Amino acid sequence: MLKFHIPEFGFRPILAGATLSARLMAAVGAMLGIAATALICTVSLYLDPALPWLVAPIGASAVLLFAVPASPLAQPWPIIGGNTISALAGIVVAYLVPQPVLAASLAVAAAIIAMSLSRSLHPPGGAVALTAVLGFHSGFTDLLFPLVPVALNSAVLVGLGYAFHALMRRDYPHVPQAAPQNQHQTADIPPSQRLGVGPDDIDAALANIGEAFDIGRDDLYNLVREVERQGLSRIGSLVRCGDIMSKDVVAVSPDATTDHARELLFKHNIRTIPVVAGNGSLMGTVGLRETVGSSAAVSRVLTPAQTASITDPAIDLLPVLTEGKTHAVVILGPDKTVVGLVTQTDLLAALGSCVVMPFQP
Repeated sequence: MLKFHIPEFGFRPILAGATLSARLMAAVGAMLGIAATALICTVSLYLDPALPWLVAPIGASAVLLFAVPASPLAQPWPIIGGNTISALAGIVVAYLVPQPVLAASLAVAAAIIAMSLSRSLHPPGGAVALTAVLGFHSGFTDLLFPLVPVALNSAVLVGLGYAFHALMRRDYPHVPQAAPQNQHQTADIPPSQRLGVGPDDIDAALANIGEAFDIGRDDLYNLVREVERQGLSRIGSLVRCGDIMSKDVVAVSPDATTDHARELLFKHNIRTIPVVAGNGSLMGTVGLRETVGSSAAVSRVLTPAQTASITDPAIDLLPVLTEGKTHAVVILGPDKTVVGLVTQTDLLAALGSCVVMPFQP
């Protein structure tokens, strides 16, 4: 992601997580997006360049798309589907209800219902429906209005949003981080979810509060879990990886055989062995899974290693070592050579010590 060091000047955003630099980039994106949408739609429809074929609610769609791209309301389907469905609702109501005031109110209500049922809720859709009604009764909109210009404007704007966010190295459309899965394919929930806040707690809290929030349920769950982790990290921040790591590391060279690696795994009753080059640099790891049924060189079957530095808080390894796939994290020194290993057992013992007898510096 491109970084822009812009002073915040006491900037206090309404939405959590927003920064002044992000808002400035959103303004640039919206400016470019609206200008390009107007140009593309004008040229594609062979219109007078002095009359860009735009509808005003697209400006509101641009605010969501560029300023809060992670919002469920700013995703491609809500923008394209919500605007188009709302325009269609407005045209239908305007055609059936000749009284403009009544038609305008019914159109916005119909747009909300239609967008909700189609999972395409998009706030500018209300303005699109209202525009459709007012334009229909004034002779400026017709039955093609939902497609041209509304659907065309929306699709072009979303395409430009894809390009802009890719250039900024941001993920769009927003995909919530997947919840941890049980890697052992049993009915048990993942270890990291057996204590603390769970999905059912999020549902119960939302039902109890009785409000709708501009954040997806999965994003809200991941946010709360991260808040939990940050709090735990503050409590255990004095314990570093270098304090709890195993220093006498059993390792193999990349040209060792898998038979030799398997013998070491059984001999030392361990699950993972780092693969270390002659200069001490880490090349990867190998475990029983990689060595079973193979007699090749270790370099042929090694897997990428999870790593940390000796100064990293040990609690930061908790998500990695409880996901069910990683049994050990390789600890690297300042020169990036292997200096230790933190296993699940090492971390569990450290956490137990912190709970029973808090760490004293």
